[in-house]
Amino acid sequence: MRLSSLQQYSVVTANYWAFTLTDGALRMLVLFHFHELGYSTLEIAFLFLFYEFFGILTNLYGGLIGARYGLRLTLWVGTLLQIFALLMLIPVAASWPKLLSVSYVMVAQAISGIAKDLNKMSAKSAIKVVVPVNADEAETGESQLFKWVAILTGSKNALKGVGFFLGGVLLTSFGFNLAVAWMAAGLAFVFLPTLVLPADFGKMKDKPSISSLFSKSEGINVLSLARFFLFGARDVWFVVALPVFLEASLGWSFWEIGGFLGLWVIGYGLVQGAAPALRRLWGKTTPPGVSSLQFWSALLTAVPALIAVSLWREVDVSIAITAGLAVFGVVFAMNSSIHSYMVLSYTDSENVSLNVGFYYMANAAGRLTGTLLSGAIFFVGGMEACLLMSSVLVGLAFLSSCQLPPPPRHCVNTIQSV
Repeated sequence: MRLSSLQQYSVVTANYWAFTLTDGALRMLVLFHFHELGYSTLEIAFLFLFYEFFGILTNLYGGLIGARYGLRLTLWVGTLLQIFALLMLIPVAASWPKLLSVSYVMVAQAISGIAKDLNKMSAKSAIKVVVPVNADEAETGESQLFKWVAILTGSKNALKGVGFFLGGVLLTSFGFNLAVAWMAAGLAFVFLPTLVLPADFGKMKDKPSISSLFSKSEGINVLSLARFFLFGARDVWFVVALPVFLEASLGWSFWEIGGFLGLWVIGYGLVQGAAPALRRLWGKTTPPGVSSLQFWSALLTAVPALIAVSLWREVDVSIAITAGLAVFGVVFAMNSSIHSYMVLSYTDSENVSLNVGFYYMANAAGRLTGTLLSGAIFFVGGMEACLLMSSVLVGLAFLSSCQLPPPPRHCVNTIQSV
């Protein structure tokens, strides 16, 4: 019996949630384990280099594969590759030479990066397949699309936060090797329900060519550039610099840092999920448009700069970081939620996996840039320098958003205000 569209989407989302838990936990496990072994922030950043780099390639070609062969295949391959990457990490030992450890973990992280972006592209593309927008019901359809995007994106980030906490707890309780083994077993279990998905889920009627990899939409291209800068701005201080800073400056344990970062990402995810409701609370009855994106980007530009100034003026570190993170999380969540909606509003159901793949290729490139800068800038200039670079990158995201064209016809009435 063929599943309904909603049932198909539910299966994809459940798999995505479980995958996200392992993804967040694995990041904390790798970061803390190798920091404990004495690796510098720059060396730790290199451990994530292939994770982000292969995410770029995956988003580019994953969209083509999904369009040609269906989203079921990309979901299966992503989940199985993550299980394999976790199994690869089981034998890693402190006695290994540093060069061997770094090289081996980089390969495992490359596989995990491919897996993560195949899985994410499948889940987010599925929304447009389930909630298509017709011209005669544009306002209702776009509102529903914004709602579903916000729920998926928000829940994903909330669960990634739980994964951060889980990683710290697993490392403390079981050690690195046993922790990754348990995660591989759990993900294998939740893979089984995806076997019921139909083979044509998300497949294009006409097979796209290689030239289709690069978006021909001006809106998608400009939005992708803004996304590149936005996520570079987050990761330049959040990925490597912040956890090491909390351990070195405040003396927090691994599970405390994992719990704190987890709570932040959970709160950030909740704000993303609640974005449509928050906008209604502020009197915004239509989905967001270009001006909304510009407003939230401009507002975010000031936040990391103010945190940097607070640290420079020797405000209590715990207050400056926790309060600053809270504000950054709320404003960044609104930015990200609107971004995730806008990329779907610029595309159609037929080309969704191609455009979403291209867009998240830019997202992965931003994360790669931010990760490398996070390790390098913290190594040279400390936390304040990372925060100032974050502010610069958000400013570039704002300038990019100023070049966005009006959305397609079914969105023209949504460009109201913030």
